[in-house]
Amino acid sequence: MKILILTKRQYMNKDLLDDRFGRFREIPLSLAQRGHNVTGICLSYRPRTEGWILDGPVRWKSINSGPIKLFGLLQFIMEARRLSVQADVIWACSDSFYGVIGCFLGRHYRRPVVFDIYDNFGEFLIGRLPLFRQLYHWAIRRCNAITCLSTAFAEYLSANFPKQSHIYPIEFGVRSDLFRPMDRLHCREQLGLPANATIIGACGALYKNRNIFVLIEAFTKLQHRYPGLHLALAGPRDAVFPANPNIHDCGVLPYEAVPIFLNALDIGVICYPNDAFGRYCFPQKTREFMACNIPLLVAAAGSLKDLLKDHPEWLYEPDNVAQLADRIEYRLKDRKTGYDPPTTWDDLASRLEHILKKVMPSIN
Repeated sequence: MKILILTKRQYMNKDLLDDRFGRFREIPLSLAQRGHNVTGICLSYRPRTEGWILDGPVRWKSINSGPIKLFGLLQFIMEARRLSVQADVIWACSDSFYGVIGCFLGRHYRRPVVFDIYDNFGEFLIGRLPLFRQLYHWAIRRCNAITCLSTAFAEYLSANFPKQSHIYPIEFGVRSDLFRPMDRLHCREQLGLPANATIIGACGALYKNRNIFVLIEAFTKLQHRYPGLHLALAGPRDAVFPANPNIHDCGVLPYEAVPIFLNALDIGVICYPNDAFGRYCFPQKTREFMACNIPLLVAAAGSLKDLLKDHPEWLYEPDNVAQLADRIEYRLKDRKTGYDPPTTWDDLASRLEHILKKVMPSIN
């Protein structure tokens, strides 16, 4: 197949091409390695080198939005229009804007379009604007299929858009070359963390609306009873963490250093609220912790609750500080893992390949 990818270049605080990061880099790369002709076009909201960039067998065309965003958007649309003519199928990703563009181009040039809704775009600012909200809903109804991040969100879409019957969950995967068990003491040494401490931690988006302060409060409660307990945090944030000699702020780590951080921990905690965001997301860090075989505690929200339904003792109610503290105590004594083999990006590319082939005959 000749597959065209439409996406933004920066997402999840990383750059698709500079950082060689994430869903919209890894799945196209695996598809190309399976023998498909994969071309991508990405819009950069930051100044970056423009033009054609090779990422292995995938050809990416990068376009800057520029200071006057409209000019960059028009350039992106014109290039996407030119490349759509050469494609057999379009995978429109990363934001509602790209799904709308993909659907317009697909209908105009009679190309099947799969819209990847990897987050609850309807809750984003642009997704709530009156005109664009209608366009977003139109794209959901009129695309040939939808891929999304979780079973819970697939059920939400099916309930709210019953005319769209082709909805497939494709979660996050892991890079098995990066995320694997490593020597804990060596990892702590590289990060400057105390070698002999008991360390719990969280990594990823540490924003207030992700409930990170529930973990900090639970840690503070436990610290009085366990003076040797430490907390390590890594990732972008929108607030200052409390000054505490047992709280270690590792900042925003390069992607290659994330598995080092995970392997430095005794217990990993995934914090999420039980709201429209938390119920439908599937945090990539969950799979990465599992690939590193780190004991987990996870907020009982949406797909995360379903993922660990056989281990309710590994879950805590999202806003319940006291329960999280109790579960941390329990997990420090019982550090069982027994996770299933991690889902790789190639596994997910195989699922998408099947979906793309399935929609191919839908346009004659």
